[in-house]
Amino acid sequence: MITADQVLLGRDTLLAATGHHPYARHALWRDQEARGWRRDGAVGWLLPPEHGPAGGALGAPGPALDVFAGLVADGTLHAGQWLHLPRTDPAAVVDRLTVARLDEWDFLWTTAAPPEQPEEGRVVRLGEADHPALAALIEEAFPSTTSRPGDPRIVDWYGIRDGDRLVACGADRSRGDIGFLAGLTVAPDRRGRGLGAALTAGMTRALLGRHDQVALGVYTANVGAIRLYRRLGYAGTEPRTSVHLA
Repeated sequence: MITADQVLLGRDTLLAATGHHPYARHALWRDQEARGWRRDGAVGWLLPPEHGPAGGALGAPGPALDVFAGLVADGTLHAGQWLHLPRTDPAAVVDRLTVARLDEWDFLWTTAAPPEQPEEGRVVRLGEADHPALAALIEEAFPSTTSRPGDPRIVDWYGIRDGDRLVACGADRSRGDIGFLAGLTVAPDRRGRGLGAALTAGMTRALLGRHDQVALGVYTANVGAIRLYRRLGYAGTEPRTSVHLA
């Protein structure tokens, strides 16, 4: 049971409560049976389990943590599910929830086309025939990513080739109203040559042709990547704390 100042039903109601925040537009899919709440400066939601993370929130971290801790205590949420909270003190999270994994990351977004990059013309859309090369590159360069060939969340793959070799790739995981870049990867022996900037710029430009905002997620500790994304126009920032319940 949600203990809240106000219960919110439906995606449109939740988006209005967040001021149509880009993170909410990304997290809340169309046609979802979303239900949520407002409490002391926080707006949060629960989603059907087949739609990914069990819950998310924007706004004040303390009230959001209070509500989710209550939902764990009454059995609504359980081990194995993910929660995406506003940036919250890890000590406070561990004190209230049983945590298997905690990640601090930033949701970044842009509404403007990026500056054109020197190697951007090499970015191409990939197809199913490229899946073996994608899998090999990801395993070599970014084995911790959850974006892999065959993932139903992925709309398209983009990449850069050097001759017959795939040396950079990224996934279009757009959903909701927001374009979303994920799994941006460059082969270790090709880094430092502008391919990451070219791939990000090319994909951003392509997705802005279909969406009014494009976003991506980046670990907060990855200051080099954040500096690159800022240079490419990703000025909007929403600091997040993700919790995998144990």
